[in-house]
Amino acid sequence: MSAASRQVRAWASLLVILNASVVFAGFIAPYAPNEQNRNLPFAGPTRLHFVETTGQFHLRPFVYLVVSTPGSVDKYEEDRSRRYPVRFLIRGARYTIAGFAADRHLFGVEEPAKVFLFGTDQFGRDVFSRLLVGAQISLVAGVLAAGLALSLGVALGALAGFYGGWTDDAVMRIAELFLALPWLYLLLAVRSVLPLHIDPARAFLLLVTVIGFVGWARPARLIRGMVLSAKRRDHVLAARAFGATDMYVLRRHVLPQTAGVVLTQLAVLVPRYILAEVTLSFFGLGVAEPVPSWGNMLAAVQRYDVLTSYWWMFLPGIALSPVFLLYYALANALHEHTALLSS
Repeated sequence: MSAASRQVRAWASLLVILNASVVFAGFIAPYAPNEQNRNLPFAGPTRLHFVETTGQFHLRPFVYLVVSTPGSVDKYEEDRSRRYPVRFLIRGARYTIAGFAADRHLFGVEEPAKVFLFGTDQFGRDVFSRLLVGAQISLVAGVLAAGLALSLGVALGALAGFYGGWTDDAVMRIAELFLALPWLYLLLAVRSVLPLHIDPARAFLLLVTVIGFVGWARPARLIRGMVLSAKRRDHVLAARAFGATDMYVLRRHVLPQTAGVVLTQLAVLVPRYILAEVTLSFFGLGVAEPVPSWGNMLAAVQRYDVLTSYWWMFLPGIALSPVFLLYYALANALHEHTALLSS
């Protein structure tokens, strides 16, 4: 196995783990994403302890009850009169995974204590739980939109490259029009003329559709160029000489040669479309509250007091960096692997 192949498997495995954690977000998150604690707005991340005030050490981490500091609305202190051990597989809010309902959570503490690993927002909602559940919107929207854009790009690019003539001219002129327009402003323009007040499921599907339809042009040009080259190769010409149909030649001899480029484009486009979803939701044109997404979670930092005082509210934006790095590392490894195979 080559070094490029090992890199592809390594980065792909990390992305599988990342997306698996998103699928099981309801289990990993200790609380429901919309569960409010109005007496704990903008509470900082909960501190996990191993040593009591008496100096006694515990292997199991524990927390103390967090209470408001007298005379303050956003300052908190720990009530150290009782410790609350962190427990695993604890019962809590109900959630669904692939249609199956459950109420077991990976970890939690007994009431009235809370464990807010990433603090709370202005409504006292657990940012860690909302970050995990919000990833189901932002990350999955990127994958689905990239899949839609690539499907359109492969179909139109293959037709343009294989048949040429007026088909090629028409598809490429439309693609050039899409490429000439700033894609982010085009997204904002298209989304702004669509209904704003729709339920979250329809908003999600609408968002994916808009992003996917806007982004087909660049992969279509790449696929067209590869099909133009592939259809002139000897084995393709031989297949056509023996009477193979156009669809057979495309399916068996031409499109398989574009697989490496398609996978590389998928790894490149997914983070781009995740950013598109985050941007639209940030401006209120995507999935709206109370359903969390990384975009509408970041919208809270538009307030000056949040921007200057509560650093944990930036965590959805910070989480984008490792996600993008993983996808771009996979794209680079796929590119090197494809180059080795074609050499």
